[in-house]
Amino acid sequence: MNTSLETKLNNLPEQPGVYIMKDDNRRIIYIGKAVSLKNRLRQYFRSTGHTGKVGAMVSNVKDFEYILTDNEVEALILESNLIKKHRPKYNILLKDDKHYPFIQITTGEEYPRILLTRRIKKDKHRYFGPYTSAKAVRDTIKVIKNIFPIRTCNRIINEGQESGRPCLNYYIGQCWGPCLGNVSKQDYQEMIKEVCRFLEGRQEDFLEELRKQMGEAADKLQYEKAASLRDKIRAVEKVLENQKIMSTSMADQDILAFYQESDKTAVQIFFIRSGKLISAEHHVLEDTADTDDKEVINSYIKQFYGDSAFIPTEILIQEDIDDREIIEKWLTERKGSRVYIRIPKRGEKHKLVKLALRNAEEYLQTYNRKAEREYARTHGAILELQKVLNLIKTPVRMEAYDISNTQGAKSVGSMVVFEDGKPVKKEYRRFKIKTVEGSNDFASIAEVVERRFRRGLDERRKLDVEGKDYSLGKFSRFPDLIVIDGGKGQLGAALSSMKKLGIDYIPAIGLAEKYDEIYPREYGDPIVLPGNSYALHLLKRIRDEAHRFAVTYHRSLRSKSNVHSVLLDIPGIGPKRMKQLMQAFGSVDIIKRASIEQLAAVKGMNLKIAQEIKNYLG
Repeated sequence: MNTSLETKLNNLPEQPGVYIMKDDNRRIIYIGKAVSLKNRLRQYFRSTGHTGKVGAMVSNVKDFEYILTDNEVEALILESNLIKKHRPKYNILLKDDKHYPFIQITTGEEYPRILLTRRIKKDKHRYFGPYTSAKAVRDTIKVIKNIFPIRTCNRIINEGQESGRPCLNYYIGQCWGPCLGNVSKQDYQEMIKEVCRFLEGRQEDFLEELRKQMGEAADKLQYEKAASLRDKIRAVEKVLENQKIMSTSMADQDILAFYQESDKTAVQIFFIRSGKLISAEHHVLEDTADTDDKEVINSYIKQFYGDSAFIPTEILIQEDIDDREIIEKWLTERKGSRVYIRIPKRGEKHKLVKLALRNAEEYLQTYNRKAEREYARTHGAILELQKVLNLIKTPVRMEAYDISNTQGAKSVGSMVVFEDGKPVKKEYRRFKIKTVEGSNDFASIAEVVERRFRRGLDERRKLDVEGKDYSLGKFSRFPDLIVIDGGKGQLGAALSSMKKLGIDYIPAIGLAEKYDEIYPREYGDPIVLPGNSYALHLLKRIRDEAHRFAVTYHRSLRSKSNVHSVLLDIPGIGPKRMKQLMQAFGSVDIIKRASIEQLAAVKGMNLKIAQEIKNYLG
């Protein structure tokens, strides 16, 4: 231990606080909290025999800092916030550079909306979550919109004021249209309360109210209203079908179970509200090989509930943790009422934890099998390809090129990029063929390859002058392998352009579609790989992706041309209105099926123009 660390250790206070470990580059590598900073840090540096992750962390510590707090709860909160901010290498982290999705009800507005968000702010809005997948949030929002006429637009709406023409949701009955000023703030707020009750898992109360309203509507012979209420009842009942009674206590509980195997830990959570299982989430924590279960559970609970919009009365876990009492105190302060972390040993609650643990084990085993298959089809395929093609460098980055046209018209080229066996869509590029007349795939490939690499060489020269890395350009990163969709002819055309630019040192192959034969640049016999070859499957994926991207671009150009010819022939429709119609409906076919009211609701439209469209399109 260096003298500086020894001096700091001797002068540490016996107070609660947070300690921050740093390596020789001043990077934060670990953050922890302690009841006594002096005792905790001495355990790291005065004790011997540290192994695994702790041993690796201690061996890399070259300095540390600490922040004093008034009590252990403050230390816990500060520790969680600092871990979230700095994401140290040796701390257990929930998700890399991501935030869990939440449902946000903007109750701070006069007419609240429902939104997906990844940030909880200290505002007047209500948040529900966290969910471990955005899909779960979107599915829930979709169900709610089918049941409740809650708005989703971003207009500023004040009571008694109109704010413009209503959107399509109003005409299809999925919004009350508060922008028209025809719904009172009180009525809308009552509906929002029902939405919140629904998200809290209290669907039975809401269902009972709907049945009562349907009966009253039927008694008053309001059959249309009764039918609408019946449809909502069926939608709620469908939600309830997917929920089952899990606890006779009818309490709000979260059941957490952790299953560790090798270097990963699977987490299974059951969310029980009023005794019903309303949802179940699971995911995997990476790099937990040398961390015991207690530390994993401890870290997870602090990070997960540090972001959670809802904290249940009970959290059930499989084994006790060192910080249980202090975490209970912290969560109680956050919730505003007593929160218990329990470790049940028998009875119903113990069975729930065991069930969650079985699910965590099953999920991790499925996850590992999927990871093994994914490794084989990506990195394993790359290594196989390097061997088959006798490449000096592993083809980590591959670029594939294809041409698409219809009888020589509107020819386009595509370039797709795969890195580590996976598509990198932000690196995709597309080209309109400029120098080739008619259907000539050879010349078109030559043009695309030349334009791509000429642009790349120009960027490289500019970046060299500026002293910047090639990764900063749009075309300056060159591939380890080029894949041309086609046989000897297409490959030869690409190679001629590469030679012209002096970059023919880059390995290139052609992949013929009919028999999936690989044509090496030496023009020898084609290489034929067995049907179960991961390398062949990877080449086919990248070749097919280049084809798909080229065809999609070609179709979009044809579609724009067709839309232009159809919509612009309608009296009163110019480029601006055409753009608004396409943004609202997506295609001419949908525009044909739209009602006059739906057409008139589009920005920039009116009833007269809507009638012209209907008359013209039939």
